[in-house]
Amino acid sequence: MTEEMKEPQLGPLGCLGRGHTPLVLKLLFFIFFSGLLLAILIQVFKVPSDQGQSKQEEIYQEMIQLKAGVDRLCRPCPWDWTSFLGNCYFFSKSTRNWTDSVIACKETGAQLVVIKSHEEQNFLQLISKNKGHTWMGMSDLNTEATWHWVDGSPLLPAFMKYWNPQEPNNLGEEDCAEFDGNGWNDDNCDVNNFWICKKPAASCPNQ
Repeated sequence: MTEEMKEPQLGPLGCLGRGHTPLVLKLLFFIFFSGLLLAILIQVFKVPSDQGQSKQEEIYQEMIQLKAGVDRLCRPCPWDWTSFLGNCYFFSKSTRNWTDSVIACKETGAQLVVIKSHEEQNFLQLISKNKGHTWMGMSDLNTEATWHWVDGSPLLPAFMKYWNPQEPNNLGEEDCAEFDGNGWNDDNCDVNNFWICKKPAASCPNQ
């Protein structure tokens, strides 16, 4: 990939910091929820006993509506992340070398992507093909020609078919794996590429 195709680098967190916005919204909503609930309870104590039953029914309905509002605030994945098969993926808009890409993912509580299924591989390959050269969380930095993911697991034989023809070839100390076109390629770890972070999706009520 030429320098013209690379996007300029961002700060230490790039575009990842916006994933915290929903937490602030949730906090504000819960504060509002608590205040409203307190106001409702105060009104109940002011109501005569013969009207208590109907007032309780009203409160129950309001509680149901408030709970539904809280549930709608829950997002399985942060803003700017993509959900797929129970996981969240961040596709970077800037470029970094392999080591800095690993660090960028760790800063968000994620990993440089580790591929666990053929469905996941096809999904990631398609998006990466449209973006350009993209790092994945695999290297043979520890032992030449022995590929491991960043979580310590080895590359399974069933996934070897995803290497591009004649790859990996270790041409010029190429120890890090990237998405390249229709398959995988080994590249120099100091090259600046896009990257993909992955972490489990959050559990939301009624999902």
